[in-house]
Amino acid sequence: MERRKVVIVGSGPAGYTAAIYAARANLSPVVFAGGPSESDARRVPGGQLMITTEVENYPGFPESVTGPELMERFQKQAERFNTIVHMENVVKLDLSKRPFHVKGESKEYLAETVIIATGASAKWLDVKGETEFMNRGVSACATCDGFFFKNTDVIVVGGGDTAMEEANYLSKMCSSVTVIHRRDSLRASKIMQERALNNPKIKFIWDSAIEEVVGDMKGVTGAIVKNLKTGDLKKVEAKGVFVAIGHLPTTELFKDQLKLQDNGYLWVQPGTAKTSIEGVFASGDVSDATYRQAVTAAGTGCMAAIEAERWMTEHGIG
Repeated sequence: MERRKVVIVGSGPAGYTAAIYAARANLSPVVFAGGPSESDARRVPGGQLMITTEVENYPGFPESVTGPELMERFQKQAERFNTIVHMENVVKLDLSKRPFHVKGESKEYLAETVIIATGASAKWLDVKGETEFMNRGVSACATCDGFFFKNTDVIVVGGGDTAMEEANYLSKMCSSVTVIHRRDSLRASKIMQERALNNPKIKFIWDSAIEEVVGDMKGVTGAIVKNLKTGDLKKVEAKGVFVAIGHLPTTELFKDQLKLQDNGYLWVQPGTAKTSIEGVFASGDVSDATYRQAVTAAGTGCMAAIEAERWMTEHGIG
């Protein structure tokens, strides 16, 4: 079995940035970029940006860039420095001894170091119209997409801190924000509740859930909302629907091997990309429940590659 200095599990801004830095350090990295997911068709190689149309907040692109185009550029830059990219999933990862064993769907390697960049996926409502209007009014990131809904009415679904943060953020640019929540009270922290409840641009529909996202050729026009106590249906007019019911870090491969945070994300030593196992590093959204932005993911990808190179130097691995 071929032995490599660095194997990167996952892609996206974190994985490809790690590959760029590792390749330029002559570490000849291999990237398992991921492949189609049977459990979730929205999980694709390249991460969340692959289902994002316009990206306007990534530095260096004043005219904006699509998510898929940005990831294609990341990949080509990594490959320019002789990174090997396999467009397939890792099906088995053994971190119990070094070299680590990384087995993909068709390729497998022994690795001196492993960088994990498997990301996190937004939880979705799985209602009619949601997938159809993805990137045409349906989003899971107000910071990423809120700009496109200036001076319009939007909906936020959820009742936790994330939903309140999204609602408050959107209220700064949108005409109105309607929060739809399944319960009659919020789950968010007290301070986040107060900010949202006292915001004159935010209104609430309690004990309710979206039955269907509706729209036309131009995009979303609103949502059919069901009162869970009475069963009554009504249409709420809106140009955008922001789903804020949480994210799921992609940690299935590591749950019994690496230390996790209380929220299920990978634990890293504060201020580093170091995990609970020496020689294994984590980057991007899989270990970041706070920011979940392309630029922060790229930054931690850089950190992981530099730390992997230094770790190998300290351990006499040329």
